[in-house]
Amino acid sequence: MSDEEWERFLKDAEAGTAGAPVEPSARDREAEGRLRAGPGRPEGWRTYTPPERPRRRTGRYAIGLVAAVALLAVALFPQRLVGWFGDGGADATPLAGETARPSEAPGEEPALRATLAEPFRGSPAARWADGAAGITVPDARATGWMDAAQVARALRQSRDFLVASGLDTRVLRGARPTEAIALLNPHQRDIQDYLRTALSAGAPTPDTDPLLLFSRFRPEQARLVGDVVKTRGRLTYREGKRGAVEVTADVTFVYPVTPAVGDGAESDAEVIRTIVRRQIVMNWDDPEKIVTKPGTMSLVSYALDLTNGGCDAPTGYFAPPFGASADDRSTDASRQVDPYDRTEPLDPGDGTTEPANGCATATRS
Repeated sequence: MSDEEWERFLKDAEAGTAGAPVEPSARDREAEGRLRAGPGRPEGWRTYTPPERPRRRTGRYAIGLVAAVALLAVALFPQRLVGWFGDGGADATPLAGETARPSEAPGEEPALRATLAEPFRGSPAARWADGAAGITVPDARATGWMDAAQVARALRQSRDFLVASGLDTRVLRGARPTEAIALLNPHQRDIQDYLRTALSAGAPTPDTDPLLLFSRFRPEQARLVGDVVKTRGRLTYREGKRGAVEVTADVTFVYPVTPAVGDGAESDAEVIRTIVRRQIVMNWDDPEKIVTKPGTMSLVSYALDLTNGGCDAPTGYFAPPFGASADDRSTDASRQVDPYDRTEPLDPGDGTTEPANGCATATRS
């Protein structure tokens, strides 16, 4: 109400002019309040609803256009679209760490060729973590002769052994695994004998193959693609014999490799994934009961499952089957394994050296 209207209203009210607004009484205000609060009041009672504006249909037309383009792209470029949405490439959504044994194997991935730019393309490992990040370490609690802090240190050093033996770039290129050996009990005679023989210059036997504990490639035959090795697995622990803290590591490593000497354009380079699953049981012994060196552990057992690493006589190095050798590898077609299936534990055999699945045929790599 403007100032002029208000002033005119006051004058009319004072003069008693007919038709002037009258201040409602208390009873009138009470009745009006009941009408406002009560059900069934007439629609629009003392209210104002602005008229609805007509909606534009531009968005509907845009959605239809996008859908049409998407359908056309699927028809013309199906493989490229698979590469954009879930091809197992670098943009794949990473998995959470493994905290328990999985109940099923990873789902099938699109059959896409690995490349130097995307070495894990078309593989479940594309969603795995990089390096040590893929090895889950559980929370520590007092166990056996150790308190919680000592258990935490034992778990950390157990993972350090896996890193030093399976992820160290120098070791992968054939160097001596010095840091891993430093974590092994020097008083465990059978293991020290194995190390001396396995890492000597002579040809190893199946029982003295260094690959049973260490991942190595011959530099003149294969080289790693990039700096990333994918891993998935976990550590578990319990009280072992004589109060030892027994740690079990179950980890799968995926190494993308290419021939050491290329013979063509990089776009045509052959990339093979060598897949290694290791199950190692380690004892962190009570020094009052077992002769040991502080900060070292004793090996209880170790088992190996290997895909695309060679099926001939052991040489001490993984031998990816590049080129023509891929068709000549001596695998057993009657035994097939999925190297990404982690639902069952490996069988350590006699508790020492035999590979768990030998040279079975891999269903995928």
